Amino acid sequence: MKIYRKHTFQNLPITCDQAWDFLCDPNNLKTITPDYMGFEILSGAEKKMYAGQIIQYIVTPVMGIPTKWVTEITHVKEGEYFVDEQRFGPYALWHHKHFIRPIENGVEMEDIIDYKIPFGTLGRLAHPIIVKPKLNEIFDYRQKKLIELFGEYKN
Repeated sequence: MKIYRKHTFQNLPITCDQAWDFLCDPNNLKTITPDYMGFEILSGAEKKMYAGQIIQYIVTPVMGIPTKWVTEITHVKEGEYFVDEQRFGPYALWHHKHFIRPIENGVEMEDIIDYKIPFGTLGRLAHPIIVKPKLNEIFDYRQKKLIELFGEYKN
């Protein structure tokens, strides 16, 4: 069983409170997701993030095929971190930790995603060709969009 990890950092010239306010609103996920993903929240985004929150989405990550994705917010420490875990969706495992830390002149945001691809050997073969490049593309978009929204960090 192969579990993959994506680990990213981004510094932004905003406060932890500003970062938290943006990230803890599930509706902002659409803002930082590429349009071609067809991201649509079906339910669960009526309130700011809390432990136990179930959010249902539709995404079209590959070949325009709509996929239902259900995540649960499993851990929240106000202003510092939260964890979302897939309950149903395209991955055999999806565990995404989001951390926010104050730094000089801004905030550091860290994402750690541990994930497993379904379909055994076929999934492992698809990972470097389809899944990993797609995740890199999505997180590159997210970083560019956050810079567009909040400005570029300069130390």
